[in-house]
Amino acid sequence: MMKALITGISGQDGSYLSEYLLSLGYEVHGIVRRNSVCENQQSRLEHIRDKIKVYYGDVLDCASLYNVFNIVHPDEIYNLAAQSHVRISFEMPQFTIQANSLGTLNVLECFRTICPNARFYQAGSSEMFGNCIDSDNFQRETTAMHPVSPYGCSKLFAHSMVCNYRNSYGLFATNGILFNHESPRRGSNFVTNKVVKTAVEIKLGITDKLELGNMDSCRDWGCAKDYVRAMHLIINHHTPDDFVIATGRSRSVRELCDYVFTKLGMKYEDYVVQNQKYLRPEELKYLKGDATKAKTVLGWEPMISFENMLDEMISHWLNALS
Repeated sequence: MMKALITGISGQDGSYLSEYLLSLGYEVHGIVRRNSVCENQQSRLEHIRDKIKVYYGDVLDCASLYNVFNIVHPDEIYNLAAQSHVRISFEMPQFTIQANSLGTLNVLECFRTICPNARFYQAGSSEMFGNCIDSDNFQRETTAMHPVSPYGCSKLFAHSMVCNYRNSYGLFATNGILFNHESPRRGSNFVTNKVVKTAVEIKLGITDKLELGNMDSCRDWGCAKDYVRAMHLIINHHTPDDFVIATGRSRSVRELCDYVFTKLGMKYEDYVVQNQKYLRPEELKYLKGDATKAKTVLGWEPMISFENMLDEMISHWLNALS
């Protein structure tokens, strides 16, 4: 039985990846940070708690990492732990850099010294590109990377260190450059789930407005369930490499709002207001990924449409809030 170790297992991607690996017959282990409200620590994992093994730890606490690695000796390592909110990274730049950059370095060192024959996946981000776009309006593995947020900068450091460890030590270390991916398990302070949840609250009479930042920011939104399949394909490819995972379609926050509110029988213009506090000091205006390499080399294809993903999120919040 293959053993997988997932840092950040309690997050959106960690929970879906756990489900997927269990379906493939894996033994799944994960690391979670302690939270003062214990119900929040593993709420996304409740339905599979008896099928996985979870350890308290932190990517910034080397002792806890070494302890878990020595216990598990994983075959595959998925480093998903991060401070993953871009706007908050401007408010907490030092912690973001520590968690995402130094945290990745700590995990790489455990990988190198304890189980160098394992395989490693790093959760990279389209935010690493910043506002760099190729002439055909796509971003791909060869596009220049000039991030415009502390989060993007921290992820670029981690991405570069994975490449360095792969080349320096001959490790099977891979990077997934994942564009935005969503689900009902997405944190409700991320724009997709914030829009859906608040729109449902407006529909149910719980609140009367939705405050957003830049309505014209464009993102390439996919479904998290599709993207965790890509993670497994990347780490199981015969050669360690880096892959963009994206849908190839970019939509604005305005278009997102229009679909969700229309689906609920409302007009977004009647309820959405702009609040300056949700604007970033430096805006990332446009993201659209070219996943041709992943499609041709790995055989990966997204299976869940943008609309079906949002429909599931709307259904989730209608059931949760009704």
